[in-house]
Amino acid sequence: MRLTRGGLVAAGAVAMLVLTGCGSGDDGKKAEDAVPKTATGSLEHLASEAKCKPNIQIDADTIRQAICKTSGGKFILATFATDRGQAEWINGAKDYGGYYLTGRKWVAVGPEKTVTALRGRLGGTVEEGSEHMNPGGSHNKNGHSG
Repeated sequence: MRLTRGGLVAAGAVAMLVLTGCGSGDDGKKAEDAVPKTATGSLEHLASEAKCKPNIQIDADTIRQAICKTSGGKFILATFATDRGQAEWINGAKDYGGYYLTGRKWVAVGPEKTVTALRGRLGGTVEEGSEHMNPGGSHNKNGHSG
């Protein structure tokens, strides 16, 4: 199965729709205190590290994407065949807002507390999506706009 850039962006949009309104855990602060080395590996390996059973939604040559649920909340976990594929997916998906935990050739997308808690298991870097899709939302908490 081959996905186009538009298909990857659509997958990101679907991921954000799936996550809208999902709860999150209360252990986010503890996870940020001890960030491990960034995890690597297959989608199944990353899901195991995150302590979730992946519900595979996309299984293509360029991207594998699953919905995961842990005690910390629900999130999307995706792995990519190339760094470029990951960068293009994130650039498109960020237009939909949200929080992104990124590692080499993988991303986890979900509510801020869930992503922060996952960082305690997977390492990685937390990035924030565009504010124009969520005016007045969490990405405005520091007074940033535009």
